[in-house]
Amino acid sequence: MTIRLVAGLGNPGAEYRETRHNAGAWFVEALARRLGVVLREEPRFLGLHGRASRNGDNVSLLVPTCFMNLSGQSLAACARFYRIAPDEMLVVHDEIDLDPGTVRLKSGGGHGGHNGLRDIVSHLGSDFHRLRIGVGHPGSAERVVPWVLSRANAEDMRRIGEAIERALDSMDDVLAGDFARAMNVLHQKPT
Repeated sequence: MTIRLVAGLGNPGAEYRETRHNAGAWFVEALARRLGVVLREEPRFLGLHGRASRNGDNVSLLVPTCFMNLSGQSLAACARFYRIAPDEMLVVHDEIDLDPGTVRLKSGGGHGGHNGLRDIVSHLGSDFHRLRIGVGHPGSAERVVPWVLSRANAEDMRRIGEAIERALDSMDDVLAGDFARAMNVLHQKPT
């Protein structure tokens, strides 16, 4: 099964642009640059959207421009338009349960308290793939919201950037649906 939609989660607006919660959006913006795709505002998808052709297959790149807790509306609109099944989607998001510099692929599962994933599951079910970018945990549950809505320090940003680069280097395998091969690379400890 090839991936036909890569969606990067984040919140819109300058005040959220550099926050940990936008790691998924950073990834898709970087992927678009790497593939030479221009992301343009697409009102019917409630997001920035572009298309690339990879090995004869078309893939949509999407960054929802609605707030995180409405991400499912954006993905569902794009999926309906292009007739993309959930198992043909890769959702890229921040993950507090992983340290900065860690990136993991996962297929299916729950939302784990992530409001963007919660909304996507409510619209599309849970059979989509996830690329989880570690942003670290603040140490207590009551500090999670301010943590993800704040900027990471310079060292954590460097590690997050390196994780995004490693994930970008594995995207040929991911887009082709070769998750085992991509996981062999991505799930190793960074050197």
